[in-house]
Formats: sequence, structure tokens, C-alpha cells
Amino acid sequence: MPISSVAETAHNPAPPGARALLLRGGDHLIVALIASYVVLTGLWPLASLLAEAFGPDEAGRTLGLIREAFDSRAARRALVNTLWASAGAALVSVSLGTALALLLGLVRLPGRIALTFLALSPLLIPSQIMALAWIELFGSTSPILAPLGLAPPPGVRNPLYSGGGIVWLMGIEHMPLVFLAVRAGLIAIPADLVEAARIAGAGVPRILARVILPLCLPQVLAGAILAFAAAVGNFGVPALLGIPGRFTMLTTLIYQRLNGFGPQVLGQVAVLALALIAMAGAALALRAVLIRRLAVPVGRGQSFAGFEAGRWQWPAGIALWAALGLLTLAPIAALLATALVPALGVRLSLGTLTLANFADALTDPTIRRAFGNSLALSMAAALISAAVALPFAWFVAVRRHPLLRRLDLLADAPFVVPGTVLALAMILVFLPPLPGLNISIYGTATILLVAYLARFLPLVLRPLAGVAQALEPALDEAARIAGAGSARRILRIFAPLAAPSAVAGGVLIAMTAFNELTLSALLWSAGTETVGVMIFALQQEGNSTGAAAVSVLSLMLVLVLALAADRIVRNRAPGALPWRLADVPPAQAVST
Repeated sequence: MPISSVAETAHNPAPPGARALLLRGGDHLIVALIASYVVLTGLWPLASLLAEAFGPDEAGRTLGLIREAFDSRAARRALVNTLWASAGAALVSVSLGTALALLLGLVRLPGRIALTFLALSPLLIPSQIMALAWIELFGSTSPILAPLGLAPPPGVRNPLYSGGGIVWLMGIEHMPLVFLAVRAGLIAIPADLVEAARIAGAGVPRILARVILPLCLPQVLAGAILAFAAAVGNFGVPALLGIPGRFTMLTTLIYQRLNGFGPQVLGQVAVLALALIAMAGAALALRAVLIRRLAVPVGRGQSFAGFEAGRWQWPAGIALWAALGLLTLAPIAALLATALVPALGVRLSLGTLTLANFADALTDPTIRRAFGNSLALSMAAALISAAVALPFAWFVAVRRHPLLRRLDLLADAPFVVPGTVLALAMILVFLPPLPGLNISIYGTATILLVAYLARFLPLVLRPLAGVAQALEPALDEAARIAGAGSARRILRIFAPLAAPSAVAGGVLIAMTAFNELTLSALLWSAGTETVGVMIFALQQEGNSTGAAAVSVLSLMLVLVLALAADRIVRNRAPGALPWRLADVPPAQAVST
């Protein structure tokens, strides 16, 4: 936007009263509203939960709840299981994520965008749907393995119902976190460095071992720690695999105790939540230290574009397609096949193929209500979060408002802590009647919306913050000199430039919230069922074909949202979409 246009737009005066409000008190009002939003939706509930966990027990002993909670053998066993399963999952994530990042980042293969999308697809598939898909793939009636004679015999327990199965699936689910970290590190490697090694006579294996991998080591470690922190708070995979397999983790223990004893055990489960916060927080703090101390400064210059595959281009591409197909597409194919048979155990064929499960799902009033609830909640969360993040990012990056800059550091807390912890915090704060209103939002759709707003704000705030930091200062300065207030500058200058990133972030929120389970499993009530809750409930009831049908319908909707987001922002803000990272210029990709 030319500066002259900005000045001309800014000179269109608002009504005198409104103009005075915007100039004198508008900024304070906007800042107060944003601060209240961040504090009330996320920080206040989390602070209340921490205070509850550190409180005395019924006997009045200091830190009595902590002592009481970990006197339980079940709690100690769940803690140990959580630690070793999360560490094992992180190793799986590092192995898969690093290998895929090196292949897709360093070798020029055909279809890199599509391959990158497949590598990142575990981020788009909810954990409960992924677990259900793998259960169907490895079950004794597997529509993929049974015809090949590779499925377990009938009557034999599914091998995924174990600690090892949980480690494997959580490792796959969080593999994209390592992939993205290593991919960003590869983009930052200067081409001159690799060319110097080539001139010195080093071959590709030596360049990889002596140049590229050492430079990417901080990103590998950072991705591993991030995968560990994500696994600590995972609920969907441990719930679907660990509960029937009797492998309890802290997230599932919290769920089982609340379901069994209700709000009277809030103090004890708050302590279990505190353990989750401590593990995830320690991991993220270690990640920050490693990034700061192990980061290797690289020169500015053209980014290394990768090696030519030569005659191995197509064989390598086919092998990678096959590997990613087995990891991501084969389980979904098994899930679809299960949804197309009349009953579990019936082999899929032209004679047995049926759409009855889909018809039942679409006509069942509870499932239809769940789809409506999830759609309404996810869209509301996306729209409200984008509307809040737009001025929030501008005040932090452009105006550098001191209060909002401090709150910006804390706004990620509800997203960083495990979802189970945030759900507990919501119950603790919103179970009693709200002060002054004498009503409780517990058991209503409102508490789900508040939880979604708190948790998913960073998904749109971080892309918008990047746009705000890159905003040309002269544009905003020209409007300010022309007398435009903050609200007018946000709406007329920043909003048009940030619209693609806001749309992409909003769609990511909608995709994530639509199938969300961790928060919903503890906060839903009759009439406020969500899609994630319905899938979990159907599988727990033994209705695997119904759960598969609902999962497939849900994935189809998520895929439509992903394609819509890609079409809208592919040429405007590709950095806002993780699978478009290969299209982003190196400097922008590194910051993304």
C-alpha cells in the first residue's frame, strides 16, 4: 500500500466523538480487553490450579495434597509409565522426523509438496482417530493385513494394546515436530559451506556427516524435547490403547479418577496435573537452553538447495512414497475399510461393501448433534481468536506496548501445558458460580468454548506476530502522522496485509478444535457432545464400525478445510501453512 494512499485514507475523519475516543481512550480500552481475555480464559484458571495443587490436605498439612497424591501406587506407576513412554516416543519421532527431513530437504525429489503434506499429516489427524486407524490395521480382522496372512490370529490381543504400541503411535504423531525443526535448520545452511566441502573433495556422505548433521544437531535435540513434551500431555493414544491394555499414564489416570469420583477429587488430580506441568515445563526449559548454547552461527547467503538425485530420483521418490504410505495412508485405508463393512470381522468385498455405517452416523441424533457442536465451537474459536490476535500482535510488535508484550510471553501457556491440565483448570474455576452472576458455565458449551479460546490462540497469534514484525514502519508512521488512531491503523493498514495469515491460522484452529478430545473428554456433558468424544465413546462401547465411520466423515471435513486454506493462502502467506514450507524463501522459512 503506497504511503500516499495510507495518508489519504487516514484523513477520512471519523465522527468527532468516536475520533476523540479512539485518540484518547481507545488504546486503553483495546489493551484492557485483550489483557482481560488472556487472563480470564487461560492464566487465571492455570494459576488457580497451581494454587490448589500446593494447598493443604483435609488434615491441614502443608503440601498435604502432594504427599497424599503420590502415596498412591497407581500414581507412582502412572508417573513412571509417562516418563518412559514419552522418552521412547521421542526417540521414534527423532528417527522418523530426522530421516524424512533430510530426504525431503536435501534431495530434489518429484512431488515434494505432496510428500511434505503426508509427512505432516499426523499433525492434522487427531490422536484418537490415528489410534483407531492403527487398531484396525493391526487387529485380527485387519482388512489390510488379514488377506496377506499377517494379522494376529483371532482371539489374540491386538499388539498395540501395550506400552510399546503407545510409544510407537505417539512417536508417529509427534514426528512432524522433529521434521519441522530439522527442516528449518536445513534451510538455514548456506550453499557456500557445502560447496567448499565439495571443492575439498568430500562426497555426499562425508558432507552429510561432517557439515550438515552437526549444524542441524541443535534442531534435532530441540525437536526431540518438543516431541517429549507433547507426548507427556497426550491423551487420545493412551486412552484408546492404554486403558484396554492396562497401561496407565498420568493423563488417563486423571480422566479415570474424575470419571469415577467426580469433582471431590479435584485437589488430588490437580497434583497429578502439576506433575505433567513440571515434566513438560522442564523439557521446554531444557530446549530453550540447548537452542541458545548449541546454536551454530551460519553466514548469510544463498540457502543450500539440496543434492541432485540423478538416476536415483524416481527410485528414491517411489521408496519414500511407499514408506510414507505405510505410515500414514495404510492405517487410514484400514479405517475406511472397517467403516464399509456391516460388522467387525467381515471381510470387505463387493458383496459386503455397505454405506450403512455412514447412514447410521448421519441419521443418529446424538452424532449429528456432536457434529453440529464441534462445527459451531471450532468456527467460533477460530473467528474469536483471529479477531483478538489481530490487535494483540499489532500492539506487541508495532506499538510495543509493555503490558501486552509481557502477556504475549504468557499467552502460549495454555497451549504448552497438557490439555488435561487446562481442562482441570477450567473445572476448578468455572464449576462454582461466576462472581456477581451467580451462574456456573460448567456442563455447558460455554466452558468448552472458553477452553478452546485459551488453548488455540497461539495458532493464529504467532503467524500474525510474524507479519506484524515484518510490517514496513513507514506505512504505520505515515498514518500516525496523518492523525489516524490505533484502531484505524489496525483496520486499514495491518488487517489487509495480515488477512492471509489470519485466515490460515483460523483454519488451523478450526481443523484442530473440530476433532479435539483432550479438553472435551473432561468438559463435555449431555447435549454438548463433540466429534472427538463420540469417536472415543463408540470405540469404548465396542462399536468399531460406527467409530470408523464417524472418523472418516470427520477426516473428510478436515481435509476440505486444509485444501481450502491451501487454496486461499498458497501465494499470499505460504509460511502460515507448514506443508508449504518448501515454497517459502529461505529467510522467511527460517523465521517461520
